[in-house]
Amino acid sequence: MLIDGLRDDFVFGSKGVKFMPYTTYLVEKGASHSFVAEAKLPTVTMPRIKALMTGSLPGFIDVVRNLNSPELLEDNVITQAKAAGKRIIFYGDETWVKLFPKHFVEYDGTTSFFVSDYTEVDDNVTRHLDKVLKRGDWDMLILHYLGLDHIGHVSGPSSPLIGHKLREMDSILMKIHTSLLSEERETLVPNLLVLCGDHGMSETGGHGASSMEELNTALILISSAFERKPGDIRRPKHVQQTDLAATLAIGLGLPIPGNSVGSLLFPTVEGRPVREQLRFLHLNAVQLSKLLQENVPSYEKEPGFEQFKMSERLHGNWIRLYLEENNSEVLFNLGAKVRRQYLDALRTLSLSLSRQVAQYDIYSMLVGTVVVLEVLSLLLLSIPEALSNKAELEVPLWSPVFSLLFYLTLLVLSALHVIVCTSAESSCYFCGLSWLTAGGVMVLVSALLCAVVSALAKTFGDGKFLSKNPAHPKPRWSELDVLILLGTMGHVLSLGASSFIEEEHQTWYFLINTLCLALCHEIYRNCLLRDDSEPQQCPHVEEEFIRTAAALQDRSTGCDTLEPHGVSRSLTSLDTLRGYEKWMVLASPWVILTCCRLLRSLNQTGVQWAHRPDLGHWLTSSDHKAELSVLTALSLIVIFALVQRKCSLTSKVALALGLLGVYCYRAAIGNVLFPWQRDSKDISKGVIEARFVHVFVLGILFTGTKDLLKSQVIATDVTIKTVGLWEIYSGLVLLAALLFRPHNLPVLVFSLLIQTIMTKFIWKPLRHDAAEITIMHYWFGQAFFYFQGNSNNIATVDISAGFVGLDTYIEVPAVFLTAFATFAGPVLWASHLVSFLSSETSSGSALSHACFCYALICSFPVSAYIILVTSLRYHLFIWSVFSPKLLYEGMHILITAAICVFFTAMDQTNTKS
Repeated sequence: MLIDGLRDDFVFGSKGVKFMPYTTYLVEKGASHSFVAEAKLPTVTMPRIKALMTGSLPGFIDVVRNLNSPELLEDNVITQAKAAGKRIIFYGDETWVKLFPKHFVEYDGTTSFFVSDYTEVDDNVTRHLDKVLKRGDWDMLILHYLGLDHIGHVSGPSSPLIGHKLREMDSILMKIHTSLLSEERETLVPNLLVLCGDHGMSETGGHGASSMEELNTALILISSAFERKPGDIRRPKHVQQTDLAATLAIGLGLPIPGNSVGSLLFPTVEGRPVREQLRFLHLNAVQLSKLLQENVPSYEKEPGFEQFKMSERLHGNWIRLYLEENNSEVLFNLGAKVRRQYLDALRTLSLSLSRQVAQYDIYSMLVGTVVVLEVLSLLLLSIPEALSNKAELEVPLWSPVFSLLFYLTLLVLSALHVIVCTSAESSCYFCGLSWLTAGGVMVLVSALLCAVVSALAKTFGDGKFLSKNPAHPKPRWSELDVLILLGTMGHVLSLGASSFIEEEHQTWYFLINTLCLALCHEIYRNCLLRDDSEPQQCPHVEEEFIRTAAALQDRSTGCDTLEPHGVSRSLTSLDTLRGYEKWMVLASPWVILTCCRLLRSLNQTGVQWAHRPDLGHWLTSSDHKAELSVLTALSLIVIFALVQRKCSLTSKVALALGLLGVYCYRAAIGNVLFPWQRDSKDISKGVIEARFVHVFVLGILFTGTKDLLKSQVIATDVTIKTVGLWEIYSGLVLLAALLFRPHNLPVLVFSLLIQTIMTKFIWKPLRHDAAEITIMHYWFGQAFFYFQGNSNNIATVDISAGFVGLDTYIEVPAVFLTAFATFAGPVLWASHLVSFLSSETSSGSALSHACFCYALICSFPVSAYIILVTSLRYHLFIWSVFSPKLLYEGMHILITAAICVFFTAMDQTNTKS
């Protein structure tokens, strides 16, 4: 009986005493053995099932495979049981059916990813129990309950629903146990009932990381074969989760899975004769020693192997003495010594195997790294052309095909591929591809290499490297340019340290705070001081005059200054500005700094301080639901006020109704209260309310898309395109408001507020170019990713967001909603960038510059990180720190690619206009 998300303190702590009385009785007084089983990373369901059944340590790539589990081909207990003729029945998480598709004589799978369902998903398992427990046509019954884990994802481990679910699980365990006891009275054959969890859950309800709450799970083995004397109080012992596979195999009389690194849970065989105990321990030690020989060349020097050989010799002496005389004190003492020696050997062997490094596919990793570096090199070498007036970026991939270098490179790569793949001892992903696919990759690598060489010759030959505008070079870099360069380089270098990755949010908080101070310095210098200490002119935000079409055509500049279409701006004295505008220009950086400081107090993230209380925890507690309701209502009102200003009338109405629907949805699922409600007893899944909001989201997005298509037909009307882009942005804001948890809505409010302040009082007055504005958007987008409460930890992904408005699991919308909710900060800032540049710049190359800068600023850290991870693959924290970050970066690159496609589409529209 596997209960998904069963933390150890749910059974052995105060909650177990209160909500699981029967289980507590079995633990304290019944015929059982209790353990705290420690899971290894990654703490998600599919890898944990593999660990329980194979005894091996799954790879981190299983986090991705968890979404659609392939068949498990590795040696495991289920396969061994089926081969031995055992009849196995399964009910529960369909992941088991995918892992073992032909192993069960009867099964009924339930969807594991629909986290909003925590009732029916368990009822569909329990409904089979009454019938199957009365039948005698099975040898193994596996039940996997998902409701507890789903409640954790939606409401967290402190939710009142946790207690109700634990009480339900306790009653089911009692039903199974009493049924087995009544059967034993007739057959006189003892049964074994195993209660376990696959992983725990963090204090926020997620899992996937390495906190103690996620790693430690309950493991209880219950059988009348276990003897227990009255008054025998046993505290749960700490063991490894992988130990269960070896224990089940020995208990069922099956071979131990070949790749198992676990050791026998010895308390389960303490009641057996000494001869059987030593035999079981010897079987386990032989299996572990063989695995050590396969993975460690110098296995004979390993302490565990030496202990095993010593145990075998002592075991032989004991057998000779046993055959001579059965009962003597010498025989008993020697047996105890052999048992201790075996247990020490098992412990050392298991620890040594668990610490063995993974078998890396170096060849495939190098091929991927080479492709990434070639693309990054092309981006860096294309800076002069991409940031010039024409904003043209041409990468010649066809012409190198006819060069001698291309054919020589392709020939060398093909020969290398044949040599590596024919001599590789272990499996290789790239070698497993068809020759046609592998040949295509080698052609791409060769063509990219030739293109890089060609770009190098052209760039250094023309002397244009790292110049934004070769025709009009800047005399020197501004302080902001230096800050952007140093900040980007500093962030890339910080990725080489595990602590900086765990606390990456601190890096981004520091960068945006420094950026605000730099902007403050620039504003004060431009507005208050000249070089001769006299007052200088300050840009007026509002003052504009109409510019002639001829002047627009004749204007040529190397940077895209921010001027509204068809108009120009003049400089005025600071004294001529109205009081409000003057003080807002001067105060805007400090207002932004204040907003950022408030947001840092909302969600504690990272590792070092994640456990500390924050404003989010205070708001989500049941005692402060009224305060959370007021905050949610105010946040939705402010969101409407900030977004509606550029929308059409239809979109304004849709936005207002959509935000009202957001509050109704949160009230329906019990997060907030209506003014006339005193409690939230009548809660539901909120499917109707969420779909109501989805309709308005789609409506606003459709209206914006229609305006963009209309702007292509009516090329002279720029207003239509501006409104269309803002409406698409508004639709994304409404979707984010729906998916964000109520306490996170202030993050969305402050994001919109900062965008408004920077648009009116910083970017327009200071006339930054498109490249600088793009990088500012990127930095703030990254900071807001962490302001949401995200981290480089898989446990912080809010799975429940993927099921808002769904009553069944549908993979595509669930993945999309989860990804959008996670990366809402970067996506909203990028979409605001497109809208801002399209509406505020008169230069046709602004979007092209922004697209290139956005792609480069995202690609540079990822490329550097891939090299760092490859070189640090033997690092102690490679699985717990570096690998999760790599998954985040991979998803971030996919989102960046989609954003760049949107940039390009808008740029094509702008070019036609």
